[in-house]
Amino acid sequence: MYQDEIIIDGLQYCHWDRAYFESLKASGVTAVHATLVYHENARETLTRFAEWNRLFELNHDLIMPVMSMADVRNAKALGKVGVFFGAQNCSPLDDEIGLVEVMRKQGLLIMQLTYNNQSLLATGCYEQEDSGVTRFGKQVIEEMNRVGMIIDMSHSAERSTLEAIDLSSRPICISHANPSRTHNALRNKSDEVIRALTERGGLLGFSLYPFHLPDGSKCTLEAFCQMVAETANAYGVEHLAIGSDLCLNQPQSVLEWMRNGRWSKSKDYGEGSASNSGWPAALPWFPDASGLKNIYKGLRDIGFSETEAAGVLGRNWLRFLEAGLEPAYTQTS
Repeated sequence: MYQDEIIIDGLQYCHWDRAYFESLKASGVTAVHATLVYHENARETLTRFAEWNRLFELNHDLIMPVMSMADVRNAKALGKVGVFFGAQNCSPLDDEIGLVEVMRKQGLLIMQLTYNNQSLLATGCYEQEDSGVTRFGKQVIEEMNRVGMIIDMSHSAERSTLEAIDLSSRPICISHANPSRTHNALRNKSDEVIRALTERGGLLGFSLYPFHLPDGSKCTLEAFCQMVAETANAYGVEHLAIGSDLCLNQPQSVLEWMRNGRWSKSKDYGEGSASNSGWPAALPWFPDASGLKNIYKGLRDIGFSETEAAGVLGRNWLRFLEAGLEPAYTQTS
């Protein structure tokens, strides 16, 4: 049953405060991948770590840091919510490859090679031309593989994503995106990408962000679960998970920081429509983290076994991260 399982949300950027941590705990979520940074540089990233250290200190009865999947199991046993960190861009590296290992040791477990734009490592999904993984990107992929940092290509363009899958010696993830056959959002992924990802042992986290769902905020729970079922039939349920992309209680300024960073003087609407300039209306069946329980039930209702539903809701993340976070080797003096 849901309450007995390890439940992992593979991507959130909510307003992190005690009230939300209480909500997470009450919802039965075991662990959440929290976006630490979008466009922050290395020095600013360290400040984000410091801010989270203070949150852990003040809310130690509710949340705990996750450095390995043993911490997730411990969080489950203690009745706390484990929090592990990722970056939605490569900005924490500046242009210094040695910072891959530094950030990993600080607790950055996952990093996207790009956000929406061209980065030093690869091409983002909103660029017109996709030049693929760069020379620097190839070395960063190798270094991430070495130190046990997960490669995430959620916001990357097609060629760059396929090249990253091929170049990486370890399976990678797409933590929060959906099949493009269900919705043609630029960030959603083609069958070619999902096939390559899963054939190499990678993981796809389904997004609950309405702009990436069929019928947007009107997408039904049944339609969402049917999308998961179709993908499971095609590529294997063991490669599927949830990365909700939930941004609960965040102001408009946060949305503008995600999209614009410091690179644009004008508002970037992402998909090119001013109708996307604000937060979308929440899905009625996924108003907050408690929506994961609804997904579990929805998957069971359309024919998933308890084991399969538990896999999608957390066990697949647990297994994937357990293997991917182990360093290939450790430097010694």
